[in-house]
Amino acid sequence: MEGHARLPRVGLVLLLAIGASTCAARSVPPTVARPSPFPRVAPPAGMAAEVGRPPRRIRTEDLLRTALSFEGTPYLWGGEDPATGFDCSGFVKYVLAQHEMPAPRTAAEQFRMGTRVGLKQVRAGDLVFFSTIAPGASHVGMAISGEEFVHAPASNGVVRTERVQSTYWKSRFVGARRVI
Repeated sequence: MEGHARLPRVGLVLLLAIGASTCAARSVPPTVARPSPFPRVAPPAGMAAEVGRPPRRIRTEDLLRTALSFEGTPYLWGGEDPATGFDCSGFVKYVLAQHEMPAPRTAAEQFRMGTRVGLKQVRAGDLVFFSTIAPGASHVGMAISGEEFVHAPASNGVVRTERVQSTYWKSRFVGARRVI
């Protein structure tokens, strides 16, 4: 019974508080700065930029230099770091992360990043996707140019470059995404 008696008073107090705050906000002269409801805080480690700053511009040359530095790194299913090895999407995720650019973990999820690009429009830094082990985007690499890409394929077991226009890869191409 006591809880029911308090409910109207609590509601009245809330109503008055809301009304008072609205009235107080209207009475503040326009020249007085109002505090922001959320303080500016640095983002967690690994995030691209501080709050309020534009994201850091990623240079394609730097991104490719990083990707190519891992040529010869062993293939490892589910691998996502150079110490143990990479699979295709782990490789792309790791390279992008080195440039403070977050990416999802799987090729299918990465296929939803950025802007769609046709095969003839592929340029350095674009992600190129292929259907290999499953329908749809099941393999990903990073274009070095419109003709070559670097990736972590299972065959031969190391990160390497190949030609997009080779018979094998061209017949399996499903799309490209521009992420920088």
